[in-house]
Amino acid sequence: MYTSGSTGTPKGVTITHRGAVNGVAQLVERVGILPGSRMLAGTSVNFDVSVFEIFTALATGTTVEVVRDVLELAERDNWTGGVISSVPSVFAEILDDIAGRTTVDALVFAGEVLSAPFLARVRAAMPGTRILNGYGQSESFYATAFGLPAGETWDRTNSAPIGTPLGNMRTYVLGPGLQPVPMGVTGELYVGGAIGRGYFGRPGLTAERFVADPWGPAGDRMYRTGDLARWTSSGELECVGREDDQVKIRGFRVEPAEVEAVLGAHPAVRQAAAVVLDTAGSRRLVAYVVPESLESGPDLAELRRFVAERLPEFLVPSAFVLLDRLPLGLSGKLDRSALPEPEFAGSEYREPRSPDEVVLAEVFAEVLGLERVGLDDDFFAVGGDSIRSIQVVTRARARGVEVSPRDVFECRTVAELS
Repeated sequence: MYTSGSTGTPKGVTITHRGAVNGVAQLVERVGILPGSRMLAGTSVNFDVSVFEIFTALATGTTVEVVRDVLELAERDNWTGGVISSVPSVFAEILDDIAGRTTVDALVFAGEVLSAPFLARVRAAMPGTRILNGYGQSESFYATAFGLPAGETWDRTNSAPIGTPLGNMRTYVLGPGLQPVPMGVTGELYVGGAIGRGYFGRPGLTAERFVADPWGPAGDRMYRTGDLARWTSSGELECVGREDDQVKIRGFRVEPAEVEAVLGAHPAVRQAAAVVLDTAGSRRLVAYVVPESLESGPDLAELRRFVAERLPEFLVPSAFVLLDRLPLGLSGKLDRSALPEPEFAGSEYREPRSPDEVVLAEVFAEVLGLERVGLDDDFFAVGGDSIRSIQVVTRARARGVEVSPRDVFECRTVAELS
């Protein structure tokens, strides 16, 4: 499996057959997948979650229903099946729309922190569904899981634990000198057991991330996750953040340096920085660009196309900000706190004319958190993304205007969509 790299070059994680089989077998038991049920498979085969969706089902006599993505459930009248897996932030966008018309035995979340408020929403909307919070990386496949049985509520204020190791997996929370830290103390999370062999053709990076396991069998290694975790008094693991700059947007691992490398490859760009900001109630990737010349700097629409041709959609910044220089701190490093807030502004305003255009313009403005959106404003240039496109679909439908997510991607303005 190829995952994002800090240099802009993907790194191939070499996964063993033994490791994949171990994960599949353990997840079948933890999730409670039964023969004859149905698994929704909406994850790209470029991601290791697809191995869970496809092979746990096929190895158990379960039907695999392949869909575009989990957001497709919001476009259906109903769905009934055994298992749905998703990233919490993605599922949160469709939960209210599918509640009451989607029946599922188990929900499996992974990819980011499972917050207590969201867990309470899921339990209220789907009280008869089991909930599993899974944890792992491509380097280890699934390493741990935490289960919440059907009907059981979650009344704590913190996030849900990531649980306990799956069979044949080991987890350690370590501090300085790779020494275990006491219960309740935060340290770096390491995973041992049926992990991958390393990075294909990258011996240096392999040696850095796959290190000797001093507590496992002789010759075993453990994977340094870069995640910060702690043990709870009940013996569960809690994940509390990252030790580096890597962040997640909608469950995808985003290393800003990867985006910066592509931006820096544009001939009109001298310097670039990419940061994730919490704006309009969600996380957005923003690019800050210092052009070779302010007078003949890059056209932002062309720069967006340049990035979109080289990176997947979730790595294309929601906004591009031109600066004459990047702000630096006393150490000479980028001062991210001094970067200005982006303005999600559209083109010259043209007023909607028809009833459909009025509805679509109002819906665009609502989901983007803007005062108004004109006929010619590009949905994705003023802050839109794939999640918000689903919100456009559901809110427009509620007002009598039928569009699909593909329509929003292909017809990006109110005028074109109408």
